[in-house]
Amino acid sequence: MYDGTLPTAADAVARAPRARLKLIVDGAVDGFVDYEEAIAQFDGSDIDNPIRGTQMLYTSGTTGRPKGVYRREQPIARSASQVAAAWDMQNDMCLCTGPGYHAAPLAFNIAAPLNAGVGVVFMDKWDAEETLRLIDRHGVTHTHMVATMFHRLLQLPEEVRTKYDLSSMRFLIHGAAPTPVHVKRAMIDWLGPVVYEYYAATEGGGNYFVTSEEWLKKPGTVGRSPTPELTRILDDDGNDVARGQSGTLYFKAPDVGRFEYFKAPEKTSQSYRGDWFTLGDMGYLDDDGYLFLNGRNAETIISGGVNIYPQEIDSALLQHPAVVDVCTVGVPNEEWGEEVKSVVQLAPGSTGDAKLAAELIAFAKSRLPGFKTPRTIDFVTDLPRLPSGKIQRRLVRAPYWAGRAKQI
Repeated sequence: MYDGTLPTAADAVARAPRARLKLIVDGAVDGFVDYEEAIAQFDGSDIDNPIRGTQMLYTSGTTGRPKGVYRREQPIARSASQVAAAWDMQNDMCLCTGPGYHAAPLAFNIAAPLNAGVGVVFMDKWDAEETLRLIDRHGVTHTHMVATMFHRLLQLPEEVRTKYDLSSMRFLIHGAAPTPVHVKRAMIDWLGPVVYEYYAATEGGGNYFVTSEEWLKKPGTVGRSPTPELTRILDDDGNDVARGQSGTLYFKAPDVGRFEYFKAPEKTSQSYRGDWFTLGDMGYLDDDGYLFLNGRNAETIISGGVNIYPQEIDSALLQHPAVVDVCTVGVPNEEWGEEVKSVVQLAPGSTGDAKLAAELIAFAKSRLPGFKTPRTIDFVTDLPRLPSGKIQRRLVRAPYWAGRAKQI
């Protein structure tokens, strides 16, 4: 329990025995290397004009190896979510639910509250009930979560969920991965209209944001942008699509702070189309300018020439009580190219047998068109995830394509 004593640099080192390089700024401490001396060893060919306080974040790597997002200049921007947080230094407390090195927890749960003079509660490891206990104990007002955390919280027994006082919560923001409509609706029903959603990325672009009240009128949306003219949705030929039609999202690159993937010029060029760049996300805008996402084009299943977005199938199966989580992928089919398979992580007490597989397929078929319904179901004890909680769909898909020259 924190006793009010500030840790020293030596304390920090003692808690990180495997740290190989220990830097210090504006001072001298035994065992530390002076920051200016350390950067003087480099010739500057890697990073132009390194400036103290700047950063280079890495993408989460959901569709490949994480990439450094490097900017030669730093843009200045304030997002809608920063405004909505409305920090109160006297009364607020933030809970950090994810790893501090990940972009979203770093921004929402560490940098933003500390810059506003607000305290932060850190978790050693995320746990559903522990999250509720910490909110109750510390009067937490703000936190950031991902969809997987919502699933786990809602699966807690009713007596556990009602055991803790969560009335202090006034700003729960989520993003990073799609959240099924029924899951988010249940969170709003439980906590009230304190659930906010954003759509953005390490590379920039997006800045979509939606409140609970707006979302309930447009279930499934990730919000509207304050600068809609900076978004385009294009078809495979690079043409703008009509409202309501799905395509690949492109964002206008800023004049200052345009990103490039560090030491990966080919990946950078693949992301840009002139002054516009894409993260590979698929979606559409409705008539009111609200954005709805289908998934990523790298995850799209192409069966018989028809595009199928796995997130829609995941969302349907997650409504079944036996399903804790699910990842739908395309697997080889000699006739159709790919067929739909869902890999399911079961709830405790459920048995992954042929009977349940048939039940889940029928369940999905009652909610989806036939061509989107899984042909087969596999069961696993766990699904591969990043520390942020995102499922790594490419790792789920890979074993089914192992040894094949063609990887569709």
